[in-house]
Amino acid sequence: MTHDTDGPDFEDGGFDVDDWTRLPAFVGVIATLEDVQSRKAVFALNETENARPIEMELPQPVIWWSEDGQEAAVAVQAEAHDTDEGETMEVLGLILPDGGGAVALLEDVDLVDDSDPVWRELVAGATGEETGEDEG
Repeated sequence: MTHDTDGPDFEDGGFDVDDWTRLPAFVGVIATLEDVQSRKAVFALNETENARPIEMELPQPVIWWSEDGQEAAVAVQAEAHDTDEGETMEVLGLILPDGGGAVALLEDVDLVDDSDPVWRELVAGATGEETGEDEG
């Protein structure tokens, strides 16, 4: 969906492959504009119906298929919202390695664990860390 360069930086900014679990999750309730402004949540949607949290383990490493290609991120917020047309959008609030926030549909991410080599490489590339892999 979108990058939010003015969005939450969640404390000390982004994350690396070893410290992503410190990112605070926003769970159990639907975010409000005040939650976003106070940097507790990544997004708040209005003009939808039947908003509800999605039951999933958060924070959760993901590979986001953005307009720019694959990006490593950590999902910290998950909500389902029904549209006026009766469709359900499953929306994730993401934190990127540089500390920026993004909003993505669940269908546009792959849920992975922190040992996934592609996720680790994407995080390392975004943070400038060495991956430990030989370049050839």
